[in-house]
Amino acid sequence: MPNRFSDTLFQLIYSLEKSEKRHFKLYIKRSSAKEELKIIQLFDVLDKLPDYDEALVLKKLPGITKTQLANLKTHLYKQLLASLRLLKLGENVDLQLSEHLDEARILYNKGLKIQSLRILEKAKELARANQKMNTLVQIISLEKKIETLHITRSTTEKTEVLANEALAISSHIDRVTRLSNLALLLYRWYVLNGHARNAEDEKDIKDFFKNYLPKDINAVSGFYEKLYLYQSYCWYAFIRQDFLMYYRYSQKWIDLYDTDPQMLGVETGHYVKGMHNLLNAHFDLRNFQLFETTLQRFEAFAKTPEANAHDNFRTHTSIYINSAKLNQHLMKGTFKEGLQLIPSVEEKLNNYGMYVDRHRILVLNYKFASLYFGSGKYEDAIDYLQKIINGPLDLRIDLQCYARLLHLMSHYELGNRDLMEPLTKSVYRFMAKMKNLTVVEEEIFKFLKSSLGIKSGQLKTELEKLLQKIKHLEKSRHETRAFAYLDIISWVEGKVYNKSMGEIIYNKYLESRKRNYK
Repeated sequence: MPNRFSDTLFQLIYSLEKSEKRHFKLYIKRSSAKEELKIIQLFDVLDKLPDYDEALVLKKLPGITKTQLANLKTHLYKQLLASLRLLKLGENVDLQLSEHLDEARILYNKGLKIQSLRILEKAKELARANQKMNTLVQIISLEKKIETLHITRSTTEKTEVLANEALAISSHIDRVTRLSNLALLLYRWYVLNGHARNAEDEKDIKDFFKNYLPKDINAVSGFYEKLYLYQSYCWYAFIRQDFLMYYRYSQKWIDLYDTDPQMLGVETGHYVKGMHNLLNAHFDLRNFQLFETTLQRFEAFAKTPEANAHDNFRTHTSIYINSAKLNQHLMKGTFKEGLQLIPSVEEKLNNYGMYVDRHRILVLNYKFASLYFGSGKYEDAIDYLQKIINGPLDLRIDLQCYARLLHLMSHYELGNRDLMEPLTKSVYRFMAKMKNLTVVEEEIFKFLKSSLGIKSGQLKTELEKLLQKIKHLEKSRHETRAFAYLDIISWVEGKVYNKSMGEIIYNKYLESRKRNYK
């Protein structure tokens, strides 16, 4: 069966905008070579296909064998990249710096050392202005090579400055490397495991963080060092469910761009991720008003040239904004209104298929299921939960566990009593095996097991007992994970007070706003 995203060349052509396609045609037609005209034909065929189908491509290109097609595809791929590089050169600092370095090397190899050094000086200014220290290392390395091997009439003072500059940048690069490694490894831990499950997990994370954090932390300066430092603290706090610290460092992350606005165009991807984390922090802390103002700021950013400069930024900005809107309905209890967003989000996911990672789809499916559960549409919730349960177990063990618990609770709500006993045992065993059981889950399992034999008249009494057992755990560090994935307290309160879960959560939201306005 044809698959739209099974071929890398097709993926690249599918991602092109009209202006990029037009530029490619102009770029390639400068050459009248027969081979070039063939790749134009191949480009036109692939551009018109809804899905990649090699048999159909061969049919539309008579006289081309399968082996020739493979060679043409490789050639077309390279020419597309060359065209895009030329088109995007003025928009991208990294490409400009790369071009300067290439030109300097060519001039040096031609023996034009002074001209090469002039271009390197220009490149250094651009690299410093945009804090591109990794490229600056390459520039200085080539400068040192030229100064060492040849008499260039440079002053002694200049060579000394060059040596000191190289040492300073080396220290900076070392700190950036260690901090970016720490941020990356912490994020990897979260993607694999989710939040810390117990005191043992928390101890491991604390020890890991302490060992990896650079000893010269007081020397941290500049955009990139601070960026990776704040990211590291963000993931460290988020894993440990210290949501206040998570909020503080997410805000510091965004404040970096407010202090140095030009970096918004240089490191747009990190800004998008930072806004996503800041919105998540407001969600976790139920900072309703700050959540709304931050979301408005993010939506305004989505219309800027920076957000629309690349498919990657445009795609992830859209996904994170939609994810925040779903969260907004989850924390306000407006579940039915939230359901109206799901079709458009799914349509976007389908359009962005090749840009979106499995982790993001996993999270969104859980949010969809939570909205359906809160709306009382339990069968629809089960459909989305099955996508998680039947998928691979290599990501987010915590979500895998809570998807099964929410699946169990959906069957409870549907009154599927025949399924409850075996399903309860199965979910309990899975969560115990994954070391994902807290006091809250233990109490929920006890209630679900015992409720099977309770008469309807006694059920409210048992629910009141359950509420009493778990209500005081709401602020407990290692119990908050259960409430972050599903507002179980509001679910129980709805049963006790004969209200929908959405009503209970919405009333809490209104009370919170009243307190904030006093």
